[in-house]
Amino acid sequence: MMWARPLGFEWEGYLLGDEGEEIPPMGVRPEPERGGEEPAVEIPEELPILPLRGVVVYPLTVVPLAIGQPRSIRLVDDVVLGKKLVGLVASKRPELEEPMPEDCYTVGTLALIQRLLRMPDGTMRILVLGLERIRILEYTATQPYLKARVERHPETMTPGPELEALRRKTAELFARMVELVPGLPDQLGSMAMAVEDPRQLAYAVATYLRMSLQEAQEILELDDVAAKLHKLIAILTREIEVLELGRKIQSEAQAQVEKMQREFFLRQQLEAIRRELGEADEHQMEIEEFRRKIEEAGMPPEARREALRELERMAKLPPASAEYGVIRTYLDWMVSLPWNKTTPDNLDVAHARKVLDEDHYGLQDVKERILEYLAVRKLKQERAAQLEELETRDYIRRAREGAILCFVGPPGVGKTSLGQSIARAMGRKFTRIALGGIRDEAEIRGFRRTYVGAMPGRIIQALRRVESRNPVFMLDEVDKIGADWRGDPASALLEVLDPEQNREFRDHYLDVPFDLSQVLFICTANQLDTIPAPLRDRMEIIFIPGYTETEKFHIAMGYLIPRQLRENGLLPGEITFTEAAVRRIIREYTREAGVRNLERAIGRVCRKVATRIAEGATEAAMVDAEDVPRYLGKPLFTEEEITHRVEVPGVAIGLAWTPTGGDVLFIEATRMPGSKGFVLTGSLGEVMRESAQAALSYVRAHAKDYGIPERFFDQSDIHIHVPAGAVPKDGPSAGITIVTALVSLLTDRPVRPDVGMTGEITLRGKVLPVGGIKEKALAAHRVGLRTVILPKRNEKDLEDVPEDVRQAMQFVLVETIDEALQVALQDRREGARAVSKDGARRSRAPAKARGGRASR
Repeated sequence: MMWARPLGFEWEGYLLGDEGEEIPPMGVRPEPERGGEEPAVEIPEELPILPLRGVVVYPLTVVPLAIGQPRSIRLVDDVVLGKKLVGLVASKRPELEEPMPEDCYTVGTLALIQRLLRMPDGTMRILVLGLERIRILEYTATQPYLKARVERHPETMTPGPELEALRRKTAELFARMVELVPGLPDQLGSMAMAVEDPRQLAYAVATYLRMSLQEAQEILELDDVAAKLHKLIAILTREIEVLELGRKIQSEAQAQVEKMQREFFLRQQLEAIRRELGEADEHQMEIEEFRRKIEEAGMPPEARREALRELERMAKLPPASAEYGVIRTYLDWMVSLPWNKTTPDNLDVAHARKVLDEDHYGLQDVKERILEYLAVRKLKQERAAQLEELETRDYIRRAREGAILCFVGPPGVGKTSLGQSIARAMGRKFTRIALGGIRDEAEIRGFRRTYVGAMPGRIIQALRRVESRNPVFMLDEVDKIGADWRGDPASALLEVLDPEQNREFRDHYLDVPFDLSQVLFICTANQLDTIPAPLRDRMEIIFIPGYTETEKFHIAMGYLIPRQLRENGLLPGEITFTEAAVRRIIREYTREAGVRNLERAIGRVCRKVATRIAEGATEAAMVDAEDVPRYLGKPLFTEEEITHRVEVPGVAIGLAWTPTGGDVLFIEATRMPGSKGFVLTGSLGEVMRESAQAALSYVRAHAKDYGIPERFFDQSDIHIHVPAGAVPKDGPSAGITIVTALVSLLTDRPVRPDVGMTGEITLRGKVLPVGGIKEKALAAHRVGLRTVILPKRNEKDLEDVPEDVRQAMQFVLVETIDEALQVALQDRREGARAVSKDGARRSRAPAKARGGRASR
């Protein structure tokens, strides 16, 4: 006889098809492809009948079945070759291996075989879709499998409020049952609530409901859908009561934890007996070990008392307790911190000067500050007795020991590596933490021990790692600290970087004071604007400007080239850079404030030489100026580029300050027919826009002095653009450059290509001082400018400009705009026409222009 049984997973019902796709879960019928009602299936005159063992398949449901009997396998093989229709009826006696027609129910389901999967053991897995209810009229054959004549046996359904109430109640009870059964997916409840067809809901819920075979068959045989729902509500109510009772039993079983408490007391008694007998165990040995480490750690009195108090608590707890592990971790941090471990300072000033000069070229201000720090430390040690007597006699406050420095400068000038050199010069250990992007205050102060997985902040972690109480501690990128709902790390640093407070720095995890006064803190930043004012006030600011070409050359020859030789596996004699080659790389390939790109370019040359040597070349490489393009490609910067951009009137070169060093700006002006329109583009800030408006007002007010027709502005629109439009720009220092560009445009006189300028203007033609003179001068020198126009009141700032830059460039100090125009503008171009409406030739150059004062 044909025989089939369900797969053994009533709550999931997933199966893979022939192509490996996933089959939908039981009780969920796929949506019709074209929507609406599906057409009635044509039932053949003689329908194959497949008896089911212990399961009832309902219409509108999808069920996977396992086929194992040979006759059933033959039935499925024949059906899938035809219309794939089969009649599914439940056996009255599931224990029978080969049920006869009298052993089967007469009401069943017409089904469609959708998937077939053959297993290695010879059995089959099929996926059937229930279509509609049928009644068996008579069996026509029993061999090779059951066949019968059947008729449709549709259900009756009377729409109305009662049916809707039954549908809602059934869906509600089913959702409650899904919550109580751990194996059922949570989405089944929401899917049932969304089914609007009462017939489909009844069969879907019956598929998932745990009930006897007789009850399942009774639900199938009931003709009225309302009766089916009544039956399901009764079964669901019974099932929910059973499940809730089971949950209650489970909760009562948890009362057995008293056994664990009993074991706890027994262990405590056992430990007390061992102490009376003098038998030491691992727990007691660990307690004594911590006690010894606390005595040897050299903690201050408050920290020692807290550690011993926590140790006594730990001794009273069993090792299996969660609190035991928390206290053990805390004590481990306490005994491993360098409470009294310091590194003796090397206070030899000559030795420190030698080390700093070996590691870094230039940077005299920084080196002098470090030498001053060492000299003061040396005098304090030599005169400790006299200073202590002064403190006692004159009630002088105890002198501070540490220092907080902040190196501010563009990237690549050696701020971070300078900290390592300072540590080497002083003979101290060096540690560093990166603050960029930190937003959590606990990163600095640590987490309180009430949190799971709490640990100290980065300050304490670094000191434990370096094992010294007086290291050189670098706080990198202090200008890039963030703040959000987790706190403000910059505010937490106020205590760390205050020599008056950090003597008793309290980490939230340790909750005892730790002395940071002997730590030499060095912060690094690219700009000061983003550092909060209270934090900036606690630091000694040391500006590190960009390097000049001469400084870059010496750094490359003395530091970068030897380092790149080592990193690329080259010996000193295998490659040689000439002075001309290095200077060409600096001028044409790496215009920057620092030397990172310069080192990368040198590294590229070294790697190409290393490749040749690895391929078998034996001759040494001599890199000269004409060989540089062969290694690095075409030049990135040329002096002809600036000349080409300013050869037409209306373009002037301005100097700007940026967080990464100075830079040059090309300010372009043009006119077009219009009526007093004024357009500003280039991502300009509000201050720069106001400066441009002031420049235009000045030019309009003095148009007659420059030979501009009186009604010229009534018939023209002016457009000022600053290229690199994606980069925000702001500040008043471009005022003099905008005036020069406008006068150059309207008088048809080009600006000298080797002149850069900076300065704020007033409506009366005065040139006011600006900041960043050193960075701007270095930027002008990098791009090859020979003359820089500066405000007269910035003359004092020229002392900060390196001597070689002052010798190579001419600095013209001006007080008025006319003085600047006299230096910046060239003579009128031959044959140039005026911009007036009638096309008449312009008048001569400005009648009066006071000469500027030049400074070399």
